Amino acid sequence: MERSEVADGMRIDWNVPIRMDDGIVLRADVFRPIREGRYPVLMTYGPYAKGLSFADGYPAQWTKLIADHPDVAQETSTRYANWETADPERWVPDDYVVIRVDSRGAGTSPGFIDPFSARETRDYYACIEWAGEQRWSSGKVGLLGVSYYAMNQWQVAALRPPHLAAICPFEGASDLYRDGTRHGGIMCTFWTRWYPLQVTNAQYGLGRNGRASAVTGEPIGGDVELSPEEMSRNRVDINRDELDHPLLDEYWAERLPNLAQIEVPVLSCGNWGGQGLHLRGNVEGYLGAGSPQKWLEMHGLEHWTEFYTTYGIDIQKRFFGHFLHGRDTGWDDQPAISMRVRTPDGFVDRTADSWPLPDTAWTPFHLDLAAGRLAAEPAETETTVEFDALTEQIDLTTEPFPAETTIVGPITARIAASSSTEDLDLFLTVRLFREDDSEVLFVGAVEPNAPVTQGWLRASHRKLDPARSEPWRPVYTHNELLPVVPGDVYELDVEIWPTSIVIPAHYRLGLTISGHDFDNGLPGPLPKLYGVEQRGSSVYLHDDPEDRPADLFGGRTTIHTGGGHDAVLVLPIVPNGNESR
Repeated sequence: MERSEVADGMRIDWNVPIRMDDGIVLRADVFRPIREGRYPVLMTYGPYAKGLSFADGYPAQWTKLIADHPDVAQETSTRYANWETADPERWVPDDYVVIRVDSRGAGTSPGFIDPFSARETRDYYACIEWAGEQRWSSGKVGLLGVSYYAMNQWQVAALRPPHLAAICPFEGASDLYRDGTRHGGIMCTFWTRWYPLQVTNAQYGLGRNGRASAVTGEPIGGDVELSPEEMSRNRVDINRDELDHPLLDEYWAERLPNLAQIEVPVLSCGNWGGQGLHLRGNVEGYLGAGSPQKWLEMHGLEHWTEFYTTYGIDIQKRFFGHFLHGRDTGWDDQPAISMRVRTPDGFVDRTADSWPLPDTAWTPFHLDLAAGRLAAEPAETETTVEFDALTEQIDLTTEPFPAETTIVGPITARIAASSSTEDLDLFLTVRLFREDDSEVLFVGAVEPNAPVTQGWLRASHRKLDPARSEPWRPVYTHNELLPVVPGDVYELDVEIWPTSIVIPAHYRLGLTISGHDFDNGLPGPLPKLYGVEQRGSSVYLHDDPEDRPADLFGGRTTIHTGGGHDAVLVLPIVPNGNESR
């Protein structure tokens, strides 16, 4: 199983053992320069099987990536390119060691799978320390990866491994509860669909029953074959765990990093189209990290794209070249915030010194149900509109913007609502419309036709955390359920995830209010992901019948405006002119 070879300009050590404190042996692939020396390390640790190539595991995404961005295949054979991890052929020639570790219970590593648990984080810590002490290591370890491989960077960095020198969480949530599992308290079923298709089908024990590495020919799921019953006992029931822990209790607490404890340099790279999973976490991770040296970069396009493109590789190499090699990469001149701000036709580049942008004008647009508008002034007369929570919605729009207008940052709304039942879920969607009333939809991280941004709140989870909330971003405690009395009106502060858009003159913004996931209304059939037709909210749906029983969340919701109800959408408008097109 363990062996070494020289190939494609690298020395490759396959299936290197790393022993944990409880005796479990994890396996890692190590790609390093042929020339003897001591080099900084780039590491990932996760459950997707280090032996599974990008092209084999995700052929549709790989084909599109290479077709749309041929620069991804420059200076590399792509043989070693894996999903959401660094391509060693693009890093080893620059004198880095690239290490991929199969996490406990996954790929070639035995053990019990428990995603994002404290046990996994301790394992990651041990792997970092192991790498920092090897004869070929300079003692500096950086973490670089996407999604799962970004999320667990926040966790392990908060434990301060001595050999950890810098992290780059690329599209990675930093708060598993708020960012990815319970949006405003509402359970997201993404993880239930993700688990069997990306984790259990790469679990240790598949042996020859699973897939094989295109490079080595060896099984990606280890060299032993376990029965389905044994494999089931070797992993958590992730759906059951989420249902059993609706509040932010001890289960979640061990999975939430203390961001203030992070002290190494941080480059947090987020995607404007990441509604439903990573977007919020990259921004909040940047804000919360205790590091004196930290940067936020925001881009668009698909979830995996910019990690591999020349644009993404450039910023990664300048960051790690500076902090791991001590090279003059120009990083000293890197602005704290760098963004590719979205337009209906592409992007414009913009920089800033802080987040939210210091020149933000927090501009209220008052909900006026009588006029169907988001208006400059509050409505004087009270108006109510009732709708079926599971099938209907309310649509409001601004007047056409008289001139080009840019919004960058978080959005918040206060919605006055009542319910015919003892709870209600609010789904808020910000949308953009052309002069002919057709909607502008965007390429999201995993949704080809996404709205501008989204927000969610369950009324019983409305308790705010005053220590963490800001006027522009409410934070809920999620530590107790507040009662909802049928017919009573509640003013609910709703967090809407950060966004950016240059709004052309004469375009309008819209707000859709409903009690169900946003649907863009496009004619089908539409592309599917995890078997789900992508209709604007991708796989980030809230459709678990146990979490959302119809008798509780399928009632009649009433929205109230005017007559003293403070119903408002607050937009972060910033001056134009700081963009390069």
